[in-house]
This record gives sequence, structure tokens and C-alpha cells, in this order.
Amino acid sequence: MAEEPIRLGGMALANGVLVHGPNAWACAIRLPDGSLRVASDHKRYRSSRVRNPLLRGPARLAEAIVLLPQVRRRLPGTKLPFERPRVLTSMIAGAAVTQFARGSRRLGPAAKELVAAFASLAPAVVALRSSELAAYHGAEHITIGTYEHGEAREKEHERCGSHLVGPLLGTLAIGNILASRAPAQFRLAARGLASLGAVAASSEIFAWMVRNPDHPLSKALAKPGHEIQHRLATAEPTPEQLEVAEAALAACLELEHGYGDRD
Repeated sequence: MAEEPIRLGGMALANGVLVHGPNAWACAIRLPDGSLRVASDHKRYRSSRVRNPLLRGPARLAEAIVLLPQVRRRLPGTKLPFERPRVLTSMIAGAAVTQFARGSRRLGPAAKELVAAFASLAPAVVALRSSELAAYHGAEHITIGTYEHGEAREKEHERCGSHLVGPLLGTLAIGNILASRAPAQFRLAARGLASLGAVAASSEIFAWMVRNPDHPLSKALAKPGHEIQHRLATAEPTPEQLEVAEAALAACLELEHGYGDRD
């Protein structure tokens, strides 16, 4: 009987690919001189241990926050997508638009929160407009998808984080509308709780979408993410970029397969 593939995730970088599984991660980058560098390690914090539906989504977010500094220490040449000046500028602009929308007297509560939600996506959109990043994103999808399905796959992947866009926009808008009704002194804390709740809810909705890909609601919710992938977030990678993604995949799987042998 064929061995069940390990469920993997990934992140495209400006100069490489990060692949991670339940217990381990590996990152491969291409340096300016053309050489390939790979680093891997076991995760210090594993969100796969969290079973509570209310905590699983925030736990995955916390795992990424903990993981990225570990990757940078092991592989200093790593270029993260959100480090570029124009991405930081878009973050500041998005925050300004959010404040303006929420202070507007012309917009209704729902409109205010939808504008704020879209503004919060601006940094990700700006980051993905890099041709190198989009190509490494495609390489990540092709490599992981081919491993998981046992056959050559395209540059779009059914579990890409872009599919969270639909559920996240809706849950953020609803959560912040409710938070806006809290007393002024508690409103900031209420918005923070609403954001955590939106991450938790959208993660569970996304998991349901993966389990039920043919359901009409699932297709509708996945449509925005698919369009983002197809039109903006991914590009066809070069053989050299695929080599980087495959090196990260191989190093991650090596640690995952050996995890049970650890002392």
C-alpha cells in the first residue's frame, strides 16, 4: 500500500522557497552568484498539536511568526516578501485608508469594514507583484502539488493561502462591525478579538472548503483566491527556480521521515 503523503505547507520568498510539514521545515534560496543554499530544522512550536477549533487558526499564525526568525538565523540570505520598502509603504497606506474609512460619516458600518478589509490586503498584493516572488510561488505550488498528487501539477494549488481571502474578508467585516458597537474604551480590544476570531473562523471555513471542493458554496468562496493565484500571485517558474523548490521539499521530507527516530 502506497504511503500517504505528508501534508505540507509553503511560502514563496523573493529568492527561494520555504516548505514546512507538521514537525519540520526547510528553506532553499538562490544567492546572487547563482549558488544554491539549503537549511532545515525541526519546528520549535507545532500548531498541528492544537485541536481546539477556536485556536487552530491563530495557532497556525503563531507558528509562522515563530518560524520565520528561525529560518533567518539558519539562512541569513533569505529575503522575505514583506521586507521591501514599497511593501512597507503599502502597509502604512493601508493603515491610513482603514483609519479614514472608519472615521467617515458617509459610509455605513458594513461599507467601512469592507474598505478596511480590502486595505489590509494591499501589502500582500504589492508583495506578490514581484515577478521573482510570483515565479517562486508557482515553483512552490508545482513542487508540493506534484509530491502530494503523485503527478505533474500546475502552478495553482487548492490549499494556497489566497483561498482564505473570501472567508477572511467576510469574517473580518462581520467581526469589526460587532466590535464597533462596543463602548469606546473597549473598542480597540474588541477589534483585536474580532481579528483573532476572524482568523479562527476563516481557517475552519477554509478547512471545510478543502474537504468539500465540489460544493457550490466552497467554489464560490474559493473563486477570489483562485483568480488571485491565476492572474497575480503565481507565474511559471524557470528550471532553476524549480530546482530551488525541489531542494527545499527534499530537505523537509528528510526531516519529517526521520522525526519518529528522534530521541
